Amino acid sequence: MNTRPVFHGSDIEKICGYYHLNKENITNFGANVNPLGLSDPVKEALASHLDVLSSYPDRDYTTLRSVLSAYCRIPADFILPGNGSSELIALLIDARAPKRTLILGPTYSEYSRELSFSGSTQEYYHLKEENDFLPDIDGLCLALEKGGYDFLILCNPNNPTSSAILHDDMERLLAFCAEKDIFVMIDETYVEFAPDIDAVTAVPFTKMFGNLCVLRGVSKFFAAPGMRLGYAVTGNREFLRKMKEKQIPWSLNSVGAFAGELLFQDKDYIDRTRRLILSERSRMYEALSQQGVYKVYPPYANFLLLRILKEGKTAFDVFETCIKRGLMIRDCSSFQCLDGEFVRFCIMLPEDNSRLLEVLEAV
Repeated sequence: MNTRPVFHGSDIEKICGYYHLNKENITNFGANVNPLGLSDPVKEALASHLDVLSSYPDRDYTTLRSVLSAYCRIPADFILPGNGSSELIALLIDARAPKRTLILGPTYSEYSRELSFSGSTQEYYHLKEENDFLPDIDGLCLALEKGGYDFLILCNPNNPTSSAILHDDMERLLAFCAEKDIFVMIDETYVEFAPDIDAVTAVPFTKMFGNLCVLRGVSKFFAAPGMRLGYAVTGNREFLRKMKEKQIPWSLNSVGAFAGELLFQDKDYIDRTRRLILSERSRMYEALSQQGVYKVYPPYANFLLLRILKEGKTAFDVFETCIKRGLMIRDCSSFQCLDGEFVRFCIMLPEDNSRLLEVLEAV
């Protein structure tokens, strides 16, 4: 009987319990969170401003939206802050009420979960491994038209493939969807890790297309998943109004709003993060590409997807080898539309990355 355990995502407590490990001794390569941790100036400011908890947040988050406006270079009235991207995904789907949804997969499971509450049918357009998981825009447009879809969900850069749709292809896709009255939701959780953010982000297109809403947050790049701060960007003011009507008042708490005003202005932290991720990602990509044990896919996010080429070695084998050495990576077996033996890991500090490379090379 196969008693192999099944772990999902960053289920570190369950994993540590199964392997009798101490959580504090684990380097978590599965969570995709910036290894620099929360910005020190933001921590210091938060510690000295906890009295913000004694007041309600500004119901319209005027200052936060102004900061985000400057950060994203779009009008403040395009922006709706929320309680993490999870709340905004739910609000967007509820406000849009799609009938037929196409999801670019494999991808984050929360989209499917929220759709299951909406009454919408949902199907996947599979990214192909032989194309390095880069989307075929012509094929995607054809599938959208033939299937009669009214809603498209993209994660860009995509999780877990780390692939991305770039500017020209995105504009072509959005124009096609606008012509066919297909609304597009783009999750840009990982866009700040891209080698060239302007080549990937769809935020500027919100000025051109009313059928588009882009979601972002602070969980990964700003290492603040517990802050639960996300924001939606759309030039469709009527749709944004519908989302806001369905949102509970003061969805984002005072601490999150105050911290957000600081995070997006911490240029030193943003620059340090990008230097670290870009250099270490290149180092690991090149090292693993030369081994012949793995196929490594070109990365746009802060993580790499590997296909295991060594005969007889499974994703679980590699995961277990790593976890027993205190390194937690992601076995990608639970991702829908991802057939084969794949593992994913994010970029951490250089010394931790070197340890992981040694273990992966020895598999």
